[in-house]
Amino acid sequence: MSGRGLERLALAVWVLRSLGSPRTRWAGRLRYEWGRDHVALTRAHIWRTMAAGEFERLMDRRLHAERAAGRDVEWPGLEAATQALARAIARIRDESGGRPVIVSPFHYVSQFANVIVIDALRDALQLSEIAVVSGIARETYGGFESTLMPNVRVLHTYDEVNRNALGLRVLHALRRNGVAVVFADAPPYLMQRFPMETIEVAMFGRPARIHRGVFRIGARAGAVLVPFHLEFAAGRFDHRIFPPIDLEQADAPQRVADCIERACIDAYPDWILAGHPSQYGFAPLR
Repeated sequence: MSGRGLERLALAVWVLRSLGSPRTRWAGRLRYEWGRDHVALTRAHIWRTMAAGEFERLMDRRLHAERAAGRDVEWPGLEAATQALARAIARIRDESGGRPVIVSPFHYVSQFANVIVIDALRDALQLSEIAVVSGIARETYGGFESTLMPNVRVLHTYDEVNRNALGLRVLHALRRNGVAVVFADAPPYLMQRFPMETIEVAMFGRPARIHRGVFRIGARAGAVLVPFHLEFAAGRFDHRIFPPIDLEQADAPQRVADCIERACIDAYPDWILAGHPSQYGFAPLR
């Protein structure tokens, strides 16, 4: 099925489910209303926004099935995102004398698509493996991570065992390979089970908080952050790569917050994490 076909199917599935499920209906409505109130989302995007959760699930399943079948994933736009990231990292290394780079995909369109881009990036950079910090449960993809992506070393934030060493493991991976992956846009409400340190920033004209881990690790390693996000429209992927951010600088958290806000404004219908009423407005205490 084409990308346009998946978009139409996602809308049809959401409409059918919303007819029988008030929870589904109101989740879609809340998702749209938050975008309307905070990023001036227009009614032209209402259906795509409300059905975004269904679209993500369908896209994840499609990409997962292709990967499990051993076929190369060749969706329009994903290869372009990979090559653009590889060029950006090469340029940073040339200009900075080889400083380590933390790549930060934001939560847009499809998590499985993000991981496919990262695996292709690993190949483009000629790395034997690449470490990815992920909040996705191990069983999400049937427990076959190591089979589907053998060269992507996933470091799970929600593991009960040895969580306190997660930052150290990321630091070691960064120093060993020169590149690691951290999703720096994870909002604090996702951290209720395992509260983590946050840092205060300003977003959407009000105080907000974002996860502090990437700044502590990045400053210690002398790393540069490369934030980016995927987009999906007219049946194909697109991408946006933000300017690199020096994590040793004091203004790094606010610059990352500005990128998160800009992505939300420009690509809200594709935002996987949209819909929670607080978003970045509070943080559970550690």
